[in-house]
Amino acid sequence: MEKIVEQGLLYDFYGELLTEHQRHIYEDVVFHDMSLSEIAEEQGISRQGVHDLIKRCDKLLSGYEQKLGLVQKFNQTKKMVGEIRELAGTFRENGDMALITRIEMISEEIGQL
Repeated sequence: MEKIVEQGLLYDFYGELLTEHQRHIYEDVVFHDMSLSEIAEEQGISRQGVHDLIKRCDKLLSGYEQKLGLVQKFNQTKKMVGEIRELAGTFRENGDMALITRIEMISEEIGQL
């Protein structure tokens, strides 16, 4: 399951950099859960051709992430926002001003991403 989630995130961030043909086939595999055989029949290409295209797309999308790191930055930001929410909830309960300082620090880190 984790691979599908990773493929989906990479596609969300970098999918527009693929050709229309690559996007269509990649979407069929990742989002529509179609088999390689089903796609091959629909597209009029070999099953091996579909397999190779998916591997090539995975490699391209991973390469974009290695160079740009947008998914990593997104995940960091999401984690920090969760921490801010948790700290804000704790502050509401006990009014600890140190929590406000930590919230400010996290927001500055987010601003630098």
